[in-house]
Amino acid sequence: MKAALYHEFATALTVETVPEPVCPADGVIIEVKANGICRSDWHAWMGHDASIKLPHVPGHELSGVIAECGREVKNWQPGERVTTPFCGACGSCEQCLSGNQHICDHDYQPGFSGWGSFAQYVMIPKADTNLVRLPESLDFVEAASLGCRFMTAFRGVVDQAKLRPGEYLAVYGCGGVGLSGIMIGVALGAQVIAVDIDETKLELAKSLGAVVTINAKDGKPYGAIRDLTGGGVHVSVDALGSQLTCRNAIHSLRKRGRHVQIGLMLADDANASLPMYAVIAKELEIYGSHGMQAHRYPAMLDMIVRGRLEPKRLIGKTVSLEQAGTELMSMGQFSQAGVTVINSF
Repeated sequence: MKAALYHEFATALTVETVPEPVCPADGVIIEVKANGICRSDWHAWMGHDASIKLPHVPGHELSGVIAECGREVKNWQPGERVTTPFCGACGSCEQCLSGNQHICDHDYQPGFSGWGSFAQYVMIPKADTNLVRLPESLDFVEAASLGCRFMTAFRGVVDQAKLRPGEYLAVYGCGGVGLSGIMIGVALGAQVIAVDIDETKLELAKSLGAVVTINAKDGKPYGAIRDLTGGGVHVSVDALGSQLTCRNAIHSLRKRGRHVQIGLMLADDANASLPMYAVIAKELEIYGSHGMQAHRYPAMLDMIVRGRLEPKRLIGKTVSLEQAGTELMSMGQFSQAGVTVINSF
C-alpha cells in the first residue's frame, strides 16, 4: 500500500510502498477514504511524543470502509462506513469499565502508538469497543474532520464544561479545535467570544456565530473580555496550547468559572505556571479534555444530522497523500485556515 512516512523527526515525509497492516483477531483493517491533518501529528513529527518509533506513518483523524474483520469481531462487517476515536480503548481496564474509554490505561493511538492513517489502509484493534458507524448523510471528508479536534472540543464544551444557554464562552485560538468549540458553543446557545492574532481566522470565527472577536495583538485580551461580560466569562477554552493562552484564558473567567484545556501543552509549554491565586480566590474549576469515547459519538452525530452542527464549514481545503507532508510540516507556522483533509490516496 501507499503511505506517507518519516524516517527521522522534523524531516520531510516521503510517499512509499509499504506492507499492508495485519488484521488482529479483535480488530479491523480500514480502507482510508479521508484523513485530517492535525497539529497533534505535527507534535509527533517534531519528536514531542515518546511513544513514536521510527520510521513512522502519522495520522489519526480518519474515516473509511472496513476492508477486513478479525475472527473475534462481533458487531462489524466488511463494507461498513466507520470512523474511530484517536484514543483507542482496551475495553477492560478500570477507566474503560467506568465509561471513560478515552483515557484508557492501555490505550492504542493510530499515528502514535502504531502506524497511522496517512496511508491507504490502517489497523484498528478492539473494534467492538472503538468503531463508530457513520450516518449515510455524512461524507468521508466531513467525517474525517471530526477527527480529534471536533470531537475533543465537543467533549470539552459539552461534557466537561457543561456549557449552558446564555453563558459566555471565550475561545482562545481559532484553528480547527477553536473553531469547532465556537460552533458547538453557538449551537448550545452560548455567547461566544473568539480570541486570536490572525484576522482571517477571527473572520471565520465571526462567520460561525462568535458575537465578539478580539485580536490578542492589541494587548491583554482578558481585560477586554472582563469589561464586555461584566466580570468575565463562565467558560474559557484554550484551544491552542501555550503558557500564554492558557493563563489568559483562565484570567478571562468570572468567579466560579470553568476553564477547559484542549490545546496540547508539550515541549516548552509542558510545565506551564498557572495563576493559582486566581483559581483559589475565584473558586475556578480547571478541566482537561483528551478526546472522546466512542459511545458519546451518537450525541454529536445526531446534532450534525439534524443540522445543529456543520463541521463541513470548518474544512479549509482537501489535499492528496503526496501533498500531506508539506501541509503537516507547515503546521508549526499556524498558517492553515480551518481543517485540511487528505481525500486522495
